[in-house]
Amino acid sequence: MNLDNLTKEYTNGEVTIVWQPEKCIHSANCKNNNPDVFRPKEKPWITPEHSTTEKIISTVNKCPSGALSFYMNK
Repeated sequence: MNLDNLTKEYTNGEVTIVWQPEKCIHSANCKNNNPDVFRPKEKPWITPEHSTTEKIISTVNKCPSGALSFYMNK
């Protein structure tokens, strides 16, 4: 599978997390800051329904590579 330009989206209904695997540097900031949502050993590895929108946004904003971003759902 070619990861160039691949994106995956995961939502809790309020916010959608966008993951771009080709940018990920595996810093583990996401897992360490919000282990209820970011569980790299599970599939799907991102489960936003297990956290608050505020905590998800805070965690995503700490991603050093920009592999994680988010947008608010309407």
